[in-house]
Amino acid sequence: MAEDTKPETTDDLLEAITAEWQRLMQAVAKLEAAGKIETPDAGGWSPKDNLAHLAEWLKILMGYHIDKRPSHEVMGVAPEVTKDWDFDAMNMLLFERNRGRTPSDVKVELQRVYDEITGRLRSMPFSDLMKPRHADRPEDGPLLNWVLSDTSEHFAEHRETIEKLL
Repeated sequence: MAEDTKPETTDDLLEAITAEWQRLMQAVAKLEAAGKIETPDAGGWSPKDNLAHLAEWLKILMGYHIDKRPSHEVMGVAPEVTKDWDFDAMNMLLFERNRGRTPSDVKVELQRVYDEITGRLRSMPFSDLMKPRHADRPEDGPLLNWVLSDTSEHFAEHRETIEKLL
């Protein structure tokens, strides 16, 4: 499937997600072998921090976008934290929440959440992913857009970031 095309089936979607996941995990393995999994980049985030960030956003994808639970409940924060979707503030909160965790702990959780989301997607009818994410704002597009944004596209973005440490 070309990178600029959207998946048309669950199999296509899972193929795209899996391909980027594997690239990400290959980069992580190289960084671990080089002893750089906790080396911060210019912005102060280590590869471990990037992985914790990905796990958090996969949980948001499942809880908020798929299950349609309130975002603040999914994140375990006060309602005002997610009211305006200030991504910089939300990401800093998630960064601070996970800062003291070990690389091993972060990787185990990320794998668990990845397995959970891919299992959920595998069990969902693709037609559900093509429904508007917000019933009252169909112009925002289908749920599929959020799935791609928080999985394969997000994996690629953070893989490219952490690969700079190599």
